[in-house]
Amino acid sequence: MSQHFEVELSFQNSSRQWGKDSLVSFSAKGAIIHLSSQEDSLDERLKVQKAARQLASMKIPSFRLSGTWDLESQWHFWQGVSSPKSIPEIEFADLNEKESAELDARIKTFGWAKKLINMSPEDLSPMQLATRAGEFISQLDEEQISYQIISGEALNEAGLVGIFNVGRGSQREPALLELDFCPKGMQDTPPAAALVGKGITFDSGGYSMKSSVGMLHMKSDMGGAATIAAGLALAITNGLNKRVKLYLCCAENLVSGHAYKLSDILKYKNGVSVEVVNTDAEGRLVLADGLILADESNAPVIIDAATLTGAACVAMGDHYNAMFSMNDEICQQFEQISKQQHDPIWRLPLEPFHQENCPSDYATTANSKPQPGGGVGGASNAAGFLSRFVDFENKTWIHLDLAACYRDGSNSLFSAGATGRGIRNIAHFLCKL
Repeated sequence: MSQHFEVELSFQNSSRQWGKDSLVSFSAKGAIIHLSSQEDSLDERLKVQKAARQLASMKIPSFRLSGTWDLESQWHFWQGVSSPKSIPEIEFADLNEKESAELDARIKTFGWAKKLINMSPEDLSPMQLATRAGEFISQLDEEQISYQIISGEALNEAGLVGIFNVGRGSQREPALLELDFCPKGMQDTPPAAALVGKGITFDSGGYSMKSSVGMLHMKSDMGGAATIAAGLALAITNGLNKRVKLYLCCAENLVSGHAYKLSDILKYKNGVSVEVVNTDAEGRLVLADGLILADESNAPVIIDAATLTGAACVAMGDHYNAMFSMNDEICQQFEQISKQQHDPIWRLPLEPFHQENCPSDYATTANSKPQPGGGVGGASNAAGFLSRFVDFENKTWIHLDLAACYRDGSNSLFSAGATGRGIRNIAHFLCKL
């Protein structure tokens, strides 16, 4: 049997030999993490995660969490030691049955989403993304979950022009996953919520090609699809009892003789025509199809999630996801959930006039401004574009621009790669419907 490295929590300062206010000290058995408070605050939880990162850097193969550990501290320890290369063995401290099940559910869903986001784009085609998501969620409750995948030319025939055109430059066909979680007795009722995720499995930028540095981490451009699918999976595991539909819009944005081009005009099912002025503003084009379908489902609540704009990353850094809505109530709900779930989010501006910020002389709207990064206010302008495809006046719609779901490199809290941020907020909101 392997020798576990024991880790304890303490709410006393470390002894002076470890330095003033040291977060971690060591004993004959292992390490002690020194916290200043038992308060359930994000700051205190992130101290545990930071300490776990320090211990992970020592390449310790197995840990035992000894003494008294609550659910959130153990969860943040797991986040800290996890990396794309490996996750050490962890023997968790005792929890009650409900908390233990919650910890297991988070590890399963976050682990799945992180693995998917970190995968090489060669190993994850649009069809594979749609299929993996459908299979992962379905195995949670096969009797109450069904799904179908529309791909290739069938997308164009179904009027899903955004997904089809963005993906037609690749030899690997684009796909739409439509999944229905329908508890018994709810077959004849509309879903309580509809979810939409951006699933660009690799984004070269198309003919508006990214630089090599800008393209390097674009395997993560399907982070919205993985995040919102994992959010639904976590909600189902935690007892979701309302009908929810999920739409994942999956494509590779590549260059070829068959790729969509600048100045192309796409005509959507809802009558909106879009002039393509930037093929690297492709995420909003595929999301438009998903939002139309979500709107048609008659769900009163629609949530979309996407790694949509660099502008959101500039505004938020890599700690917060950005939130947009014209409904103050849902934003307040998400802000409250964010604090409870230690899943940082911040609201950015969105008003009806943002629809007009990407004008076109040839179509209802352009998909961006013909400027680098879409010009100033690019994240709000992208949200304004999306608002054309959902009845936000009569339905509750929220758009999540996931600035914090992936990191290009490691820091004191996360390894490089997927972080899982956004999953807990979505799952908790669904369970509160």
